[in-house]
Amino acid sequence: MNPSPKIAIIILNWNGRKYLEQFLPSVLQTSYINYEVIVADNGSTDDSITFLETNFSNIRLISFNQNFGFAKGYNEALKLVTADYYLLLNSDVEVQPGWLQPMVALLESDKTIAACQPKILSYNNKTMFEYAGAAGGWLDKYGYPFAKGRVFDITEEDKGQYDQTEPIFWASGASLFIRPEVFHEMKGFDEYFFAHQEEIDLCWRIQLAGYKIYSCPSSVVYHVGGGTLPRGNSLKTYLNFRNNRIMMSKNLPFSKKLWIVPVRNFLDGVSAWKGLLTGDGGYFVAILRAQLAFIKWWLFYQKKSVFPLTKKGTLSGYLQKNMVWQHFGKKKKSFDEIVGKTK
Repeated sequence: MNPSPKIAIIILNWNGRKYLEQFLPSVLQTSYINYEVIVADNGSTDDSITFLETNFSNIRLISFNQNFGFAKGYNEALKLVTADYYLLLNSDVEVQPGWLQPMVALLESDKTIAACQPKILSYNNKTMFEYAGAAGGWLDKYGYPFAKGRVFDITEEDKGQYDQTEPIFWASGASLFIRPEVFHEMKGFDEYFFAHQEEIDLCWRIQLAGYKIYSCPSSVVYHVGGGTLPRGNSLKTYLNFRNNRIMMSKNLPFSKKLWIVPVRNFLDGVSAWKGLLTGDGGYFVAILRAQLAFIKWWLFYQKKSVFPLTKKGTLSGYLQKNMVWQHFGKKKKSFDEIVGKTK
């Protein structure tokens, strides 16, 4: 076992100067002995680059002349980075000095674990789980993502109830620790996604290839969330619904795809009409646009997407239930209520 493999911490930035100023100091206080901090700038129009060059000249800067989005931005940046492990970190995340060691130890202990995430708590309320990943991502049979500590928009208080190091379905892109060789074997993120749910798609493909994704709650970070596109933003709604449908069409076995995708279309339609009838016309339009964009992708752009290498792997963190019914029908609000104890 390598006692101190090299970690590349890559922060993808787009007009996030205030977050870099606020959170980079905590990253630079990391106590792990062999790491490099890299900021990949996605064509920022604020003064991010000038700020970094003036105040953090020891940090490596990769600069793009346009906004590639999360997916292509990381794909392009990671072509230029050599390390034993990548840590993809949002710019609005505060870390603790010893946050890397537990994740390194976990992946060093088992070569079949391709990626993991720390426990993600809210920066603004540090006793609560944060929306983007919480204590590890799951997926239901109709493609609805949720997490240990977050069901739809409801986040739970962290009482140590999800402190098990165990397999999950997806690790959050807000703080994703991953083997470079697996990332590149999978051809990285699907660039057609641009942003949102590309990490779920990647983790799905990784599992289908025979690897595992884990939660590592002994590592803790604090995430602001919604830094680039806040929840409720119509573009975010559009990308989430479009990309979720594409992800299901790519990764589900054909026999399940035939009936699950139409059911999901119906459920999204119900959600859209509910939004319209409650006065949220933007939500309705975003879902309608997503439906049409999925059809366009299916007809013309599938060849631009990254498909699974194999579909033989075993999926962890996959719920054989309908989250919509569990949450809105049966009024279950917590992960434990829906899934039960995982250990």
